[in-house]
Amino acid sequence: MEYRLESYRHAVEVLNSIPEYKKVWLEIQAALDGISDEDIIEIHERKYSKQKSISKALNKLIEERMTDLGWDSESPIFSSPELNFSYDKRGYKKKSGVWRLDFAKESISVEVSFNHGEAIAWNLVKPVIASEVNHVEKAIETKIGVVICATQDMKLSCGFDGAVGHYEKILQYMLPLRSMLTIPIVIIGLEAPKTFDIEVIKINNKKKGFVRRI
Repeated sequence: MEYRLESYRHAVEVLNSIPEYKKVWLEIQAALDGISDEDIIEIHERKYSKQKSISKALNKLIEERMTDLGWDSESPIFSSPELNFSYDKRGYKKKSGVWRLDFAKESISVEVSFNHGEAIAWNLVKPVIASEVNHVEKAIETKIGVVICATQDMKLSCGFDGAVGHYEKILQYMLPLRSMLTIPIVIIGLEAPKTFDIEVIKINNKKKGFVRRI
């Protein structure tokens, strides 16, 4: 699939020039380059046909590609078990994603951001927390962050909810958060598919997304 890059604090230049990072950075690109429109259509129609958008299909495909390349999924930032669990409404302990990275390998963390726009700041700050010295014992320490998100074009053409944060909106957050974003970060904006879009139809009071080839 096609995508655009925003390089914050010279992140792309660092990733391409330092051998320690380059191999892992190429793996991220290979994972995304290997996802075709047909892959998205197949998994959306097979597993997520009740969903309004292709976000779950994309999440699944990215997860499969990244883990196949040896990336850790849902990687905890801190060692403390208490920080990696929360409690549900009934008081039962459950796994928490608050202090977890979507993916991590060696010195790079990756966040996949198809969630609400209100989560943009947290998705940007989380890689910083994983990279900086903290008084709580760390389970992992990365140096560069990567955030994968949909562009506005993909959001509009592929059934995403109106409240979902997108590439262009994330870029608007970079300057106000500059004092907090102390590490190099790459923002990857996924472009809309060229061969299909999603037609959202309301059936029995529930919106579903149907593939429409173009």
